[in-house]
Amino acid sequence: MSSMQSEIASRLVQFLDLDTDGRRRFVLGVILEAGEITVSSLYKAVKEQFETSRKVVASLLGYICSKLGILRAHKKSYRLPTVYILKEEYTDLVRSVLNATAAPSDS
Repeated sequence: MSSMQSEIASRLVQFLDLDTDGRRRFVLGVILEAGEITVSSLYKAVKEQFETSRKVVASLLGYICSKLGILRAHKKSYRLPTVYILKEEYTDLVRSVLNATAAPSDS
């Protein structure tokens, strides 16, 4: 594992350690499954499992993109929404970190 990948793995673990209700883990799972996603499509998936607002989902997606560095943001035109794409080199890393870390307990 390169130093960049180990740094991102460390950031992912810290990100998931702060996950008190499973929302962050769920969002990463949806992103991993979809590969590319918009705020609207992610919000639709998240609101089925959690009581949340579109702002919270957009903020979480922006944080994952900017601070974790595992997503690439692409906007084809000003009329179309931004599409967030999971960088191919981090797909296995995200999957392994999700599998290695414990899900938050319901207590």
